Amino acid sequence: MNKKIILKNFMEVRYLRKFNSRKKLEKYQAKKVREQLEYMREKSPYFHNLKFEKLEDLPYMDKSVMMANFNEMNTAGIDKDEALELAIKGEKEREFSDKLHGYSVGLSSGTSGHRGCFVLSDDEIATWVGGMLGKMIPRGKLLGNRVAFFLRADNNLYEATNTKVLKFRFFDILKPMAQNISDLQEYQPTVLVAPPSVLMQLARAIQDKELDISPVKVMSVAEVLTDKDKKYFKRIFKQDIIYQVYQCTEGFLGYTCDCGSLHINEDVVYIEKEYIDKNRFSPVITDFIRKTQPIIRYRLNDILVEDKRPCPCGSKLLRLKRIEGRMDDVFILPGKDGKDVEVYPDFISRAMVYVPNISDYKVVQETKKRVTVYLDNPNKTTQKAVEKELKTLANKMNFVMPALTFKKYEADLTRKMKRVERAFK
Repeated sequence: MNKKIILKNFMEVRYLRKFNSRKKLEKYQAKKVREQLEYMREKSPYFHNLKFEKLEDLPYMDKSVMMANFNEMNTAGIDKDEALELAIKGEKEREFSDKLHGYSVGLSSGTSGHRGCFVLSDDEIATWVGGMLGKMIPRGKLLGNRVAFFLRADNNLYEATNTKVLKFRFFDILKPMAQNISDLQEYQPTVLVAPPSVLMQLARAIQDKELDISPVKVMSVAEVLTDKDKKYFKRIFKQDIIYQVYQCTEGFLGYTCDCGSLHINEDVVYIEKEYIDKNRFSPVITDFIRKTQPIIRYRLNDILVEDKRPCPCGSKLLRLKRIEGRMDDVFILPGKDGKDVEVYPDFISRAMVYVPNISDYKVVQETKKRVTVYLDNPNKTTQKAVEKELKTLANKMNFVMPALTFKKYEADLTRKMKRVERAFK
């Protein structure tokens, strides 16, 4: 991996790529988008065959479009079937170092469950790693950090950057958690990076005196971080801020600043907003850094809540109140007036905040009239508390209270955790 590129991008993200006005940021984005479109017109057969003058002339894409046009879209001549075969082999064998014609490939299922794959060059990986480091490494402790990553797939992105002053270690989520906890105790990370479902298990291990670590920084990745979980993690890990990385196959999209606000990385992606209501929107992203697998006018199914107030940190990058979930997981419940009512995942999560004595839960809408609630403590008192809060929400939003079924919550680390999920289309 090109460590010069890592260092260069680290310096740019950490110190140099700053914008003192939205106008300057937007001018920078416009230039980068133009350059990206010209590159794709020349290098990607898919874009070469499209007639366009500006970004808005291009059709939207999503994972299904990207996979259907994979061979023509990528600029490296990578075959989709070969890429998928290697990616699946890596996942099954838990060996992620193999490359296809010099390119790294990975498997993507995401929270949507639709299978896809991604392709990255070594230079793109180095750029990505440098950007992540620029955001991740604590401000007051640049050298001597030990970063622990809990992820489902390593792809050797991090450990290749190990030096005398910075150490990375990959912890495989699919390994027994007892072994991971033992290894983490020995490693003593200064930066802990994990999905909320894993942070929950580590926090419980700390409470049970099975783990004793004191990270300077704790970062949540890969899954939606609810307010309830965030509050718990702050207390157990003794942190003022639980940092979030908003990332998916489509890129490194956002990060929490040192004032605790989540910002979109508009210095590497251009965002078009498809508003759902006054503050909620789904993003359409154009990445102007990635060259191998174009991400241009890519429609994400996420629900983001905009915060239009200026951030105390001074950043001009788009500020978010939260990542709320996916449009696929908006509950659709019969209204008392006969019309369907859409209930956003955050409304369900916030109702659960008021239920005492639970830490792990999941709420799944099975049908329009039936909801299953999974609880780590499913006794009658807790069930009544859940029913009370959901009835309060039903009265506020004027929907018919669904039939509730309660079951024991069991963590499944083979899947991304979703606290709120709609099981039907």
